[in-house]
Amino acid sequence: MNTAIVNAITAAGSKAQYDACAKRLIGQKIILSHILVRTVEEFKGMKPEEVVLLIEGDPQIGTVPVSPGMTNRQNNNNSNTDVNQNITDAIDASDISRSTNTRVGGLNTEDSEINEGTIRFDIIFYVRMKDGLAQMIINIEIQKDQPKDYHLLNRSIYYVSRMISSQKDRDFEHSNYDDLKHVFSIWICLNMDENSLTRYYLSSENILGNPQWKGKQDLLNIVLIGITREIPKQDEKYELHRLLGTLLSDKLAINTKFEIMKSEYHIPLNDDFRRDVNIMCNLGEGIEERAIRETTERVTNEMTQQFIISMYKKGYSLEQISDIIDKSTSEIEEIVNTAVLSV
Repeated sequence: MNTAIVNAITAAGSKAQYDACAKRLIGQKIILSHILVRTVEEFKGMKPEEVVLLIEGDPQIGTVPVSPGMTNRQNNNNSNTDVNQNITDAIDASDISRSTNTRVGGLNTEDSEINEGTIRFDIIFYVRMKDGLAQMIINIEIQKDQPKDYHLLNRSIYYVSRMISSQKDRDFEHSNYDDLKHVFSIWICLNMDENSLTRYYLSSENILGNPQWKGKQDLLNIVLIGITREIPKQDEKYELHRLLGTLLSDKLAINTKFEIMKSEYHIPLNDDFRRDVNIMCNLGEGIEERAIRETTERVTNEMTQQFIISMYKKGYSLEQISDIIDKSTSEIEEIVNTAVLSV
């Protein structure tokens, strides 16, 4: 078989494995609970262990399509009314385990970059509010960096809109729009320049008069979490970022990860959890990508410096070189002086 094809298939397999591990790790109920406590007002002040008990069934991981007409596919062979099966029917989690393990499986996976397949939610699940009655629908998405082909906020708006519209005939019928459930689409974006946490929600502006329109203005919510490459130090405001950064890091040693999760977050490390952390560290797609990126930047810089020195030797002034190269005259002068000193 063609070597290029073999390499492409191998790379695709590694990427799929890496992504699957990341989703399984984040899909652990205790990890989801840490996220909810720090991003959803309803759960602020609660202990993650308390929120775990409010998550219904097994959250679905990579099984529920985002596209209209596919999110609510009916499973006509099921009349079982237990909690897990109701959730499975509601969010179309075909072949999802009904076991009571601690892994949550969300609505469906993501944009299938490998084969341009169906767009799916990474993780999606129902969680009870503190009153034990009302429900929310939570979607968690993981991005290894900012996408280049579109703006992440726009995609998150599409997702949260689908989470609202797909409730028709599943969570409410006919014109009972007051039965709509609150939805949160939470996006974890890695390799960002700064640690950040931003929530987007509906707001109102009275252009004329001061009417009091009834309804749930907080019905749909988007949370964007920016995670830097460097793990932040222990600090209350960075608790979530430190946890997620540790969990998904391609730099930290395995034992260091386990120690942070156990001692700082009191997260029980079962065999499945340990296995997925090991797989992620071994695959290390992020390390490979960063190495390629750094090599490319280094080679580009070297070629640029050689070009500048060559032009300078041919008699071009610093100003003329600056007009051609996207660098200031002071930067060019520094490169030239360094080259002269190294001779």
